[in-house]
Amino acid sequence: MVRITFIEANGTTHVVDARLGSSVMLAATENRVPGIVAECGGNCACGTCCVYVEQRWREKAGEPSDMEGATMEIRDDPTPGRRLSCQMDVTKDLDGLIVRIPDSQF
Repeated sequence: MVRITFIEANGTTHVVDARLGSSVMLAATENRVPGIVAECGGNCACGTCCVYVEQRWREKAGEPSDMEGATMEIRDDPTPGRRLSCQMDVTKDLDGLIVRIPDSQF
């Protein structure tokens, strides 16, 4: 298991254990973390599982793929570290990951 911390826009923190090989989005939805809507179920089609990866985790989390970047273009949000949590695979390297959840997914 990998520990991931989700921080809501209001500062509320949720620390969850995520299964290796799942996605950061699944870790949030399986643990009922508020703010991760995930309307498309993880198909990189809606952008409603957006998170902001904390600075120190960005290299390990990696850059968005072209498809992920195109999906995120629907959001008028230039925040650094922006990723779709459905596109982030849970690996041992992400143990301790900290992500922030935007005020709104729409």
